[in-house]
Amino acid sequence: MPFETRYYFVASMDVTPEKVDLFNEVYDTEHVPSLMTVPGVISVSRSQKVEGTLRISGGSVPVGDGEPQFQAIYEIERPDVLRSDAWAAASEAGRWAEEVRPFTSNRHHVIRQVILPVV
Repeated sequence: MPFETRYYFVASMDVTPEKVDLFNEVYDTEHVPSLMTVPGVISVSRSQKVEGTLRISGGSVPVGDGEPQFQAIYEIERPDVLRSDAWAAASEAGRWAEEVRPFTSNRHHVIRQVILPVV
């Protein structure tokens, strides 16, 4: 997917199995819409890990071992968007902070700079 900017933020995590439905509902109907109101957030894409294998060097290796089940990619204008008061408030809004976040684990957060294509 082509990015409009040079930066994106990736949030990845696992969720307790009995909370997956709540996680998806809150993420899609509250968390993402809230974060999309933050100045400098351009788009959000969510995905779920699919188990598989990769054929390489004459053999097959599993892909995704140990990686979190869920991932959200936030296209952002610049890294400091994540330090803004607007981001802090939006990330705590709704049911996310109290009803969902406590049931997440294996959390990974990273900011990436796009190298190609040059935008």
